[in-house]
Amino acid sequence: MSNRFEPGNRKWQVFGLVGVSIFMSTLDSSIVNVALPYIMDDLSSDVQTIQWVVIIYLLTVSSLLLTFGRLSDIRGRQSVYIAGFMVFTLGSLLCGIAPGPGLLILARAVQGMGASMLMACSPALIVDVFEKEERGRALGMVGAVVAAGLTTGPVAGGLILEYFSWRVIFFLNLPIGIFAVLAGWRILNRISRAKGNQEPLDKVGSLMMICMLGFLITGLARSSDWGFFSFKVGLCMLGALAGFAGFVLNERQSSFPLFDLGLLKIRLFALPLASAAILFASLFVLIFMMPFYLAYPCGFSASRTGMVMIVPFLFLLVVSPVSGAMFNRAGSRLLCTAGMGLLGLSLFFLGFLDPGSGVIPVLWRMALAGIGTALFISPNNTAIMGAVPADRRGTASGAVATARNLGMVFGVAMAGALFSSAFPFQSGGFEGFAPSMIPGFMEGFRRVMAAGTAMAGLGLVVSFLRGREKNKNG
Repeated sequence: MSNRFEPGNRKWQVFGLVGVSIFMSTLDSSIVNVALPYIMDDLSSDVQTIQWVVIIYLLTVSSLLLTFGRLSDIRGRQSVYIAGFMVFTLGSLLCGIAPGPGLLILARAVQGMGASMLMACSPALIVDVFEKEERGRALGMVGAVVAAGLTTGPVAGGLILEYFSWRVIFFLNLPIGIFAVLAGWRILNRISRAKGNQEPLDKVGSLMMICMLGFLITGLARSSDWGFFSFKVGLCMLGALAGFAGFVLNERQSSFPLFDLGLLKIRLFALPLASAAILFASLFVLIFMMPFYLAYPCGFSASRTGMVMIVPFLFLLVVSPVSGAMFNRAGSRLLCTAGMGLLGLSLFFLGFLDPGSGVIPVLWRMALAGIGTALFISPNNTAIMGAVPADRRGTASGAVATARNLGMVFGVAMAGALFSSAFPFQSGGFEGFAPSMIPGFMEGFRRVMAAGTAMAGLGLVVSFLRGREKNKNG
């Protein structure tokens, strides 16, 4: 089907729709991180439980990205995309009215399902409607929208939490979601009615991936509660291993697999994909823990916490276009290795923070994390997409998104488990936090930052081992 679906600015209407979905989902992710301490206090919960507000969302997205990407090829993008807006909006409503942590976590799973539909279709919709020579600019603008959502979230969250209930952050999605559903029907209905193909959906592969990730993250998140070497954790790891083995076996035998395992033989696909997962795991150690550090030992207000948390994303917004332009000269190996190194240095120095030192020591450490992440992401994604055949770029795009979300899940789960194992007051949350609790808090905090530093060190090695792109100097 031709890319010239409509004359004039129809393609920009599609871009606007995609932009709304990306901004809404990224804003929601970053804004919820800032709100976690307040949600925990209001619902009388603890760190081990409240971390699942983040984990279940990322886990659901990760588990279903490849499935909904594949489904959009079979059923057409319009139906999957509009359903994604509807499910995400419903999930937001359920989050806003949730009376307790259990129902909030369940509602976040519904939200994650909707977000996975939107994320799986967004890049494909851009490629569908933009001519080849315009796609780079359009996809670059999508990256700017992602950074804008991540940047706006902490500030908006801080202001909302300063004056309103945390529930408002979910209710804000309702009018946006309703508008997007109506606009989606009008815009996408005029652009693409095509079904793509009638190949079957790999349901077994999808189920195996859900089982694999569910067992893995549950075991990791509950390891401090059950014991790292307990029978329950071992059972979860066995379940994850069985799910992984079943997924690989199914993908090898399936005529229409969710993921082409042959791509893993491409070094400049496999190693950048692994390093992306490691980077986001390291980054989300910081993103998950810092709001708690700023709110409790430092005693920052919600708005001040939000202003500090915006720092990495500001640098992501500013430096990302520069790193993308540098790729043509330096290649991905140099830039990605340097970026991972800067993130590791940020986590290393965060481990030496003192709550009485003020805000400046926090800011420059957070800035290092933002610069490192910005140096890494654009060259890494460009390397991955350039290493695969043209007819596998959709699969590669889904794999990148899955690796990103898996890294986020792993980072949050590991941070929650390590912190809770060191901080002896987690059973009652942080209600009545007192100065006497600061040493225990900081012990857990430093343990988490040390683990994040070690992960970034591993990522640095993996980034370097990728080798050089053809016709690149890096």
